[in-house]
Amino acid sequence: MKKQLITISLVLGLMAGCGGEGENKTAEIALNTIQCGMCSDKIASGLDKLEGVVKVDVDLEKKVGKVVYKAGVIDLGVIEKAIAAIGYDANDTPAEPKAYSGLDMCCKVPGKN
Repeated sequence: MKKQLITISLVLGLMAGCGGEGENKTAEIALNTIQCGMCSDKIASGLDKLEGVVKVDVDLEKKVGKVVYKAGVIDLGVIEKAIAAIGYDANDTPAEPKAYSGLDMCCKVPGKN
């Protein structure tokens, strides 16, 4: 009986420690259409408002965003769509045209409509 209680306690402890709302994941997102510091700021501030996003770092030079998020609360697809809604491409998710057209001129890719 004592052995079974120890086994059950171990299993429950492992289940509580794995996955769920508390598990943080890190993703690098290609941000090929960012042009300036204002672009970086818009993306960072937009993602900071999302529930489940823990940290956002945008590297303008490399055109990459590093996002730490709670996997049990939000997923990468939602984060990519949020960036697209701000007006920028995120990995293979294209910017929403209406959002892109509303960006400042310095934030638009030269030659892209």
